[in-house]
Amino acid sequence: MKYISTKDAIGHVLCHDITQIIPGEKKGPVFKKGHIITKEDVPVLLSVGKENIYVWEKKEGILHEDEAAFILKDIIMGASPNMEFFGPSEGKIEIRAKADGLLKIRSEALRTVNSIEDIMIATRHGNTPVKAGDKLAGTRVIPLVIEEEKLKLAKEAAGNGPLLEVLPFKKVRYGIITTGSEVAKGLIKDAFGPILKAKMSEYEADLIGQTILSDDKEEIVRAISGYMEKDADLILISGGMSVDPDDRTPSAIRESGAKIVSYGAPVLPGAMFMLSYMETLEKSVPVLGLPGCVMFAKRTIFDLVLPRILAGERLSREDITDYGEGGLCLSCDTCHYPICGFGK
Repeated sequence: MKYISTKDAIGHVLCHDITQIIPGEKKGPVFKKGHIITKEDVPVLLSVGKENIYVWEKKEGILHEDEAAFILKDIIMGASPNMEFFGPSEGKIEIRAKADGLLKIRSEALRTVNSIEDIMIATRHGNTPVKAGDKLAGTRVIPLVIEEEKLKLAKEAAGNGPLLEVLPFKKVRYGIITTGSEVAKGLIKDAFGPILKAKMSEYEADLIGQTILSDDKEEIVRAISGYMEKDADLILISGGMSVDPDDRTPSAIRESGAKIVSYGAPVLPGAMFMLSYMETLEKSVPVLGLPGCVMFAKRTIFDLVLPRILAGERLSREDITDYGEGGLCLSCDTCHYPICGFGK
C-alpha cells in the first residue's frame, strides 16, 4: 500500500473503499476497492475530502483488510451450515443466522482474539435464541493493511472449532402439571397452562397433556411418572414452588427420583425456580419447577433456560449461578427480549 496525492493517482488501483457521507441521506462507497482511478475521478475524490489516498502495493507478509476479514470470518463461523456471511464491504464482513436456533459463543476464546492488536470481532449475546436472518457478528481489522502474523495469532487464540455456533432447536413432546388446590377445585381459573402453551408454541413442541392437581405430593409424583411413561421429553410443573407449607412441588420433584440440579436461581423474576432431570436408559428428561412469576411476568428464568434446553444443552448448577450478573429483569414497558441485557 502506498500513500500518494490524489492528483497523482490516475491509473493507480484503490486498495480500499472510498466512503461518501451525506448526513441524513447517504453513507456508502463512492468508489470500491480495486477501482482504477481515472482523470474524471480526481475531482470526485477531492469533493469527499480525499486529497491523498492509499493505492495498492502488495508486500510479502502484509494482508489487505478484505483478505484479513475472510480469515476472521473462518475463525468465527468455520464451515457451519447454520450461518452465512455477507461482504466484505468497506473491509467488514457480517455474519447472520441461516436457521432458527440457540447462539453459542466461546466467550473466553473471543476475548483472547479481541485482545490482539488491530483485530475486532463484535457479536450479539450468546445463549440467546436467534432466527434465520438475524445478525450475529461483524468483523474487520482496524487498519487498511495488517501483518499476516497477527491473523496467525488470532487462529491460535481461537483454538479448535468456530467461535460461534447456532444449535438448532429439537422437536420435543412435553407435559404440563399444574398444582394448586384452588385451581383443582375450580375456585380460580388456570392461568399457567395458556402461558406455557403460548411460550412452547414458539418452538417445535407437541403437548402430550396437562394435568391439574391439588397440592398433594403423592399425586404430583404419580403425574411425573405418568408423563415419563408417555415418553415425554420435557415436564413442566407450575405452582407450589414457594416455602409456604402448602406448596409441595419441590419435595414431590425430589421424591419422583429426579436429580436436582438447582432449587433457586439468582434471577428476578424466577428466584424459586427448580431444575432437575429424570434419567432413563434412553435419555435425560428435564423436569422444571416453575414459580408463580412465570404466570404474570413478561420474561422470567423460564425464558432464559428454555431455549438452551430445547437446543439439547444439559444445564449445570454453574450455568444457573452464572445468571446472577444480568439476572435482574428491568420490566420495561415494551419488552424487547432477547434484544436486551436480561440473563446475559
